[in-house]
Amino acid sequence: MTARTITRVVSAQPATDGAGVKINRNAGFAGELRMDPFLMLDEIRSESKDDFIAGFPAHPHRGFETVTYMREGSFSHRDSMGNTGAIGGGGAQWMTAGSGVIHSEMPAADADRMHGFQFWLNLPAGEKMTAPAYRDIQAEEIGELHHQDARVHLIAGTLTLGDETCAGVVTGKTTQALIADVNLVTGSATIGYAQSLASQFYVYSGAVSVAKTQVQAGQLAYLGTGDSVELHCGDEAGLLLFGGVPLDEPVVHYGPFVMNTPEQIQRALQDYRDGVLAS
Repeated sequence: MTARTITRVVSAQPATDGAGVKINRNAGFAGELRMDPFLMLDEIRSESKDDFIAGFPAHPHRGFETVTYMREGSFSHRDSMGNTGAIGGGGAQWMTAGSGVIHSEMPAADADRMHGFQFWLNLPAGEKMTAPAYRDIQAEEIGELHHQDARVHLIAGTLTLGDETCAGVVTGKTTQALIADVNLVTGSATIGYAQSLASQFYVYSGAVSVAKTQVQAGQLAYLGTGDSVELHCGDEAGLLLFGGVPLDEPVVHYGPFVMNTPEQIQRALQDYRDGVLAS
């Protein structure tokens, strides 16, 4: 295996979204912070319900996919396709906005704490206007790997831990998306995955080192080329490892829409105003 090294470390930035939900945001639409094919990663984490209880009322999307993964707490989904679903700790929701969808994501009314994440995953130009789709993935459906000091919950893609190779619930995407929740105790772990994937990891608890570079909780690490990553920690740590095949296409982003040209963004806005975005 050829081990990847860290090329850049950045800290998540505090922000608010939805109806005032407090988040930590990693935005990677363009420039040095681009995470192609991923666009953004938000972390919601609070023990105060006032920080998240207002949730994300109905809002539109076009041109990409959203992936919500919960570690604690729960979220309910409702959309213009008529889909409804709910996930608790360890579950995920995968929505392909495609040509257009209006959806809401709301926490349970009695929730008193929350820890979860949402990815924005870009769609290639030829799939941006595909039919929208939704599925929820309950915790018991998500594959789990154990090896020595590591435990991995694999939501999407394929990876190797020790002598075991596992495929996640979601595969077959053009972007070959990889999303894994990795938990480590004192020691190290080597995770293998396809060299074709550009990848990053976000530390949500403790601290993790790759070679001589340490990444603290609340920081995102960009990884270079290779077919594995060697993770080390001095105490318990948790991180999200994610990546995919870069699309290397123009990204034009405006609010809840991600397309390839300004004209396509204007069309999305007009379709939303005309009430036909999600028709």
